[in-house]
Amino acid sequence: MTVSGAPVWAVVPAAAVLLALAWSAAVLDAVLDAGPAAPARTRPLAEAARLMRQAGRTTVAPDRLLWRLGTAGGLVAALLMAVVVPVGGTVVADLPVGIVWFNAVDVTLWAAVWLAGWGPNSVYPLVGGYRFVAQALGYELPLMFALTAPAVAAESLRVGDVVRAQQPLWFAVWMPVAFLVFLGSVAAFSMWGPFSSPVGRDAAGGVLAEAAGVDRLLVLAGRYALLAAGAGMAVALFLGGGAGPWLPGWMWSLLKTLAVLAVLVALRRLPVLRPERLASLGWLVALPAVLLQLLVVAAVMVWKG
Repeated sequence: MTVSGAPVWAVVPAAAVLLALAWSAAVLDAVLDAGPAAPARTRPLAEAARLMRQAGRTTVAPDRLLWRLGTAGGLVAALLMAVVVPVGGTVVADLPVGIVWFNAVDVTLWAAVWLAGWGPNSVYPLVGGYRFVAQALGYELPLMFALTAPAVAAESLRVGDVVRAQQPLWFAVWMPVAFLVFLGSVAAFSMWGPFSSPVGRDAAGGVLAEAAGVDRLLVLAGRYALLAAGAGMAVALFLGGGAGPWLPGWMWSLLKTLAVLAVLVALRRLPVLRPERLASLGWLVALPAVLLQLLVVAAVMVWKG
């Protein structure tokens, strides 16, 4: 398998694939939702059409520029993450520091979600924004070391090199802790499942409290797109990318991504963790465990060396 860069215009089909995967996540979410009012496959489209017709919400003295930047931030970040994720043998941006790029874009979500909370000049969105920042303090460091483990094993920060290094054994097999921490972090930066307190009902929807119409659609689409981008990176870093028998590499990449995406969407069933609880688990459980995993990976590489 070879991973090569694609022309700049390839960002357009890449965006289309990302949106298709985000729509798939929305469909899976609708399937899991009890008593859907419409068939699962059409429910996301119906909701999108409803929100596009809905008028935007106005608050007292909002910072509209920051609010708009925050609401669009998740979707933009997901696309920037996706450009370094190989699909089969092709990647839009085959960066030599692709793993660092993914992590750097993830960090921009701190600002984006906080701006989405600050911009409306309203209490509940601001609470949601601060909750996300507090939550990020709990997951970000474990995520960084989870990303480091496959990079150490492949001796490269290029995502394509990590994919090639997994022949014949996927990294998820001998790096299960890093894999699980990565998946949990994807759910956390997507504000999903047990990590959805920034949009929690106890805060009237948090950063979504004042979002309506297209603004709300952008935030919701961004969450699904972030799940999709994270699932694609999980496949590349831990599940061998497009490696598989019989089918073309791009098809294996998409099938694996859909499988991981289904697991992530299913996390919605778990109870929500408060940010302080997540920080405790992140720093006292996940961080030591992923550091131990990284030590094992480093020892194996030295032994092979």
